[in-house]
Amino acid sequence: MLNYLCHMLLTDLLTSSAVQEFIQDAIKQKKDVLQVSSALGKKYSFEERAAIMDYMALVPKFREKFGISYSKKGGGFLLCDKLALEQSTAQDIGRYKAELWPNGPDAGTTVHDLCCGMGGDSFYLPGHLHVTGVDMDTDRLAMYRYNCQAMRGEGKTLQADVRALPKDEKADYFTIDPARRAAEGENQRDLTNLTPTFAEVLEIAKRYRGGMAKLPPGYPTGEIPKDTEIVYIGGHSDCRECLVLFGEMAKAPGTVRAVMVDKGGKLAAQWNAERDMAREVRDEAEQRLFEENFQREGRDRVYRTASSKSDLPIGEISKYLSEPAAVLVRSRLFGIAALAHDPSAHLISEGIAYVASETPLPAPGFTSFEIIDRCELSTGAVRAMLAAHGIGKLTLKLRGVKLDPDAEIRRLGAKGKESATLFYTRAQGEKIAILARHETPNH
Repeated sequence: MLNYLCHMLLTDLLTSSAVQEFIQDAIKQKKDVLQVSSALGKKYSFEERAAIMDYMALVPKFREKFGISYSKKGGGFLLCDKLALEQSTAQDIGRYKAELWPNGPDAGTTVHDLCCGMGGDSFYLPGHLHVTGVDMDTDRLAMYRYNCQAMRGEGKTLQADVRALPKDEKADYFTIDPARRAAEGENQRDLTNLTPTFAEVLEIAKRYRGGMAKLPPGYPTGEIPKDTEIVYIGGHSDCRECLVLFGEMAKAPGTVRAVMVDKGGKLAAQWNAERDMAREVRDEAEQRLFEENFQREGRDRVYRTASSKSDLPIGEISKYLSEPAAVLVRSRLFGIAALAHDPSAHLISEGIAYVASETPLPAPGFTSFEIIDRCELSTGAVRAMLAAHGIGKLTLKLRGVKLDPDAEIRRLGAKGKESATLFYTRAQGEKIAILARHETPNH
């Protein structure tokens, strides 16, 4: 009870006009940490000052993530903590997902935002949908109420376990984002360790006409029923969600779709295909490799993908080497997309998503490079290759090889005037260095 009262007092503090006006003024004047702390110390206790400063650090982050200006109703402020903000759906994905909901101003259409958090999945829902945030956490429900009131003009909540909702609590549709992190800063590496579990999500879905579940992009899709629709969503350089559509929301059940959106949430490109379980299912070792590598930062990542069965054959290095967009890699549709443009497309090594072809593969699904030269992966051989082509400015890309790219570029000491991209990867399983130039798209 004491913790709850303390939280309510902090919530009242952070949402007060005095604190929000102070923060806005400090941001506008670009005050540093010492100036902010000194000014706050004249009026607030140590605990209050710490809470305000922690919150102040989040303000520019949530404004950028959700596209909020200070002029917005509510003063451009939301209520959150670091973990809630990290877990929440950003505006580009949120705006795209809003287009998937049923159209038409049906005044009776209701939605449960299950495991609602700070409310990111509710912010951009069409106005004719009446949404209720459901969560066990009183802190998150307080955030949801405040934020949805600011973003949507309504902020109804229900404190309940989403796995055991009261029978009289009904809605037409649902959206759910199962938790993966148990505490701030703790990133669970087991993609299947969700709360509620995916099996429980399947039971929850039976209560509704339709809905959507947000899963980690690397979730093993072999567990997802065939009567759903799977949508991988991201920007030009990332994939952030594996969205599973249920019931009436699944317009094309039994299919998988890769979707690329722009910063405003508009559709930039998409690819789709019938689901193929042979393409989706990995054995235990492959799945573990896939999960571990996608949790690592770029320089520590050994393989970008470890697909079970590729739509592409293995072949020799060709004229072009193309890097598929992250949504194509995650959805395992890069092979289909490549073959649709160039029947000669193939991999140069098992389990590595670099596509070789006789013609450049089209953007935005692929970034294509024209191959200049290749050599064995040894410092002497690579230095000689760079010198032969006058290369001094390098971008180093790694797949299938583990090393520090910055340290490697310094070690190579290239001194030419030309620029190029250097790939450290594998061909037929053997390490190789490939020198290439970026192919400029025609559009």
